[in-house]
Amino acid sequence: MKKVDTSLKTNVSYLKSYLAVDKSFDLIYLDLNYAGKDMAMFMVDGFVKDDMMLFIMQSLQRLRPDELDTDTLQKLMKRDIPFIEIEALEDMNKLVDFILSGATVLFVEDLDKAIVIDARSYPARSPEEPDLERVVRGPRDGFVETLVFNTALTRRRVRDRSLRMEFTQVGRRSKTDVVISYIEDIADSKQVEKLKELIDGIDTDGLPMAEKTIEEFFSHRYWNPYPAVRYTERPDTVASHLFEGHVVLIIDGSPSAMITQTTFWQHLQHAEEYRQKPSVGAYLRIVRFIAIFLSLVLLPLYYLFSVQPELLPPAYSFIGPEDSGVIPLLVQFLIAELGLDVLRMASIHTPSALGTALGLVAAIMIGEVSVEVGWFSHEVVLYIATAAIGSYATPSYELSMANRLVRLFLLFSTALFGVSGYVIGVTVWLLFLIKMRTLDTPYFWPLVPFSAKNMRDTFIRFPLPERHLRPSILRPKDPDR
Repeated sequence: MKKVDTSLKTNVSYLKSYLAVDKSFDLIYLDLNYAGKDMAMFMVDGFVKDDMMLFIMQSLQRLRPDELDTDTLQKLMKRDIPFIEIEALEDMNKLVDFILSGATVLFVEDLDKAIVIDARSYPARSPEEPDLERVVRGPRDGFVETLVFNTALTRRRVRDRSLRMEFTQVGRRSKTDVVISYIEDIADSKQVEKLKELIDGIDTDGLPMAEKTIEEFFSHRYWNPYPAVRYTERPDTVASHLFEGHVVLIIDGSPSAMITQTTFWQHLQHAEEYRQKPSVGAYLRIVRFIAIFLSLVLLPLYYLFSVQPELLPPAYSFIGPEDSGVIPLLVQFLIAELGLDVLRMASIHTPSALGTALGLVAAIMIGEVSVEVGWFSHEVVLYIATAAIGSYATPSYELSMANRLVRLFLLFSTALFGVSGYVIGVTVWLLFLIKMRTLDTPYFWPLVPFSAKNMRDTFIRFPLPERHLRPSILRPKDPDR
């Protein structure tokens, strides 16, 4: 550990060289003299509250030479620097990290410690309702890319004395701020400690993709498409999961919070269900489950009945295309699936002003014309549209993309092996989910392992006054709500 030297010239020379102040226009070094003492300030332009720093410098300017002759450090911190978040440090490496993260560091001649003035002001947008998690009724605020704002939005809804916001940094070079949030009186201590160990074990230069990089490091399931955590941009969703006993990670630079120890079924729930009456919420959840289930199995099942119509009873003989067209049915499905993904990517990269034009191209030129020229049959377009709607009805974007890959897998297995391929494909998919675990939590709970009480709360939106217990799989310290 390199310590702060009592010589101001030595400290300034070291920092100017180490940070290459002369090569970076946004690194500011101020050579000052207040109360007859030489001082130096280091800060990053754009991160500092100009009015606050001006106020602090005016306060120091009013000092008389004899006021800092003795106990200089204590007088500066307790009397002369009118700011809340200040501390004295002697570790030069930590001081460098503070400077690069936006704080202001003050060095004073003859002092072996520097004063950190945390007058940071990060560029931030105003909280807005997340596009992926809209509700008809409910709050319109959402997380932003600034860590402090996100923790404030969370604490606003969880005013529990045992709510913990533990700070750490990840990345050797990026030093990305990460907050581990949990309610100490509820969350499982072993799970909290395990998560801390996993985060401390992340050894990388930085987190270019923020929360996604962290998920890949501690999930160890690189090629598994199913999400190991649940992402949300809604503070009320985070608060709800904290009260259940989950541990939440909030990463600076990302508007998405990571909810750990989540199961497959939790990815299918949405805040809208709890903003309606229980009967309406239960109906919406059942409809959503049906839509997602159909998005997985409908296409391969339709293909199976189309190529083997003898499997259908006479009453359902209308299922299957009357004219399959010149292109094989399987190829039609693959072209349509790839076309949907291309359209989705195109919509992301298309400017808002051209979004309507893209929709017209997709609906008229691709939809109608492709049927007329024989690329697709009308039934294929119908079932592809049904599957796409089911995918879009999935609250979790990550889960919908994983289900899309599973749908392609089932389609190929059915095309190759017929009925056996379809049955085996569905069985393999179910066994895959049953075997999965996320941070020692069974992914398919409460179906496997079976829990009757939690099954009821999972598949039906029960009234909140009748939900007396927290999810047992989280092993909460206080199981009673």
